[in-house]
Amino acid sequence: MIIVAEGFGAAGGLKGWRPGDRRSGLAEGTAPPYILHRKYVSGCDRKMVQAQKIHVDGGPLILSYMDKGGKIAVQQVADGFGMSKTQLAETAGLARETLYRLERSRGTKTQNRLREMLEIISRVTEWAGGKEQAMAWYRAQPLPAFGGRTAEALVKDGKAAAVRDYLDHMALGGFA
Repeated sequence: MIIVAEGFGAAGGLKGWRPGDRRSGLAEGTAPPYILHRKYVSGCDRKMVQAQKIHVDGGPLILSYMDKGGKIAVQQVADGFGMSKTQLAETAGLARETLYRLERSRGTKTQNRLREMLEIISRVTEWAGGKEQAMAWYRAQPLPAFGGRTAEALVKDGKAAAVRDYLDHMALGGFA
């Protein structure tokens, strides 16, 4: 979740805050889960200051792969999982060329498919032992409730919502 706080002031806005400050309310010496960034937007005689809370660690996995425009950065996802764009396209059920062409990689269908994949991987990362193990689960673990099909196969068939519901059911103590 990205939180934007706005403040106005002739001298530059948020009291005691400087660009690059890390604030979280955590005990001293612990790393905060976000970094505050400062941006000035001119208007009349005052400057508006925007502080954006951008998660660095401990936040949803999907946010770590988004660019400033809110789109999933394909190369970052591929690098993050140690894959080529071709392997990522195959995993997401997309044509290889889709991820190599910027306009297609930023298209709605592509972004939705990557988002679904990352949401599911994010949900299992903690209990799988890390994002690499979560990716292995996503690609290879047969799900008994779906006739032994993998999460990857289900997402390719447009059934990501069913996988999310299944994971929610399992998280609440349900049986496969």
